[in-house]
Amino acid sequence: MMIKLRRYFVAGLLLILPLFITVYLITFIFKFIDGIFGGFINNYLEQTFGFFIPGIGIVLGITLVLVAGFFASHFLGKKVLHAFEGWFLKLPGIRQIYPSAKQIVGFLFSKDQAAFKKVVLIEYPSKGIWSLGFMTNTGFKEAQDKIGEELIHVLIGTTPGPWSGFLVFVAKRDVKFMDMSIEDGMKLIISGGILKPDAG
Repeated sequence: MMIKLRRYFVAGLLLILPLFITVYLITFIFKFIDGIFGGFINNYLEQTFGFFIPGIGIVLGITLVLVAGFFASHFLGKKVLHAFEGWFLKLPGIRQIYPSAKQIVGFLFSKDQAAFKKVVLIEYPSKGIWSLGFMTNTGFKEAQDKIGEELIHVLIGTTPGPWSGFLVFVAKRDVKFMDMSIEDGMKLIISGGILKPDAG
């Protein structure tokens, strides 16, 4: 009886926890964004008129993003943004953070889905131990000239953030190209190997 109850409890957790975590994260993000963009306005409305408007920060945030996107898509806007970016980078500490943040966001929202070209296996960090990674590029000429053979650029992802791994250059003959999708490779690394590609 206890074994059955434990099995039912675990099955219930597996069903409910993902739903709970999803709802919690969406609610947290909603409140966070709403607080950033709508906090001042809602404070004013509540103190002056005795009411506030839930979600006004989300509307303002989306509007701001759309206006910024429209502005950045035109020639004059690009010029102004380029000048602003140059000034912004001169501020103390900004140069150490902003370029990396811009690159990461650009990668996440890039239309070029070839940033990670293939999932690969390489024998690393020692013989008999295999690491899962992502082929990002080829053709690092200076390195290839010194090594004397074709090199594959491999990003070895770390759990739980595959994009925060480290880069290695591996001879093509030592790279095992996998048939799994980039998404499955991501899932495998993020989950620490718990979610297998064939698990669906």
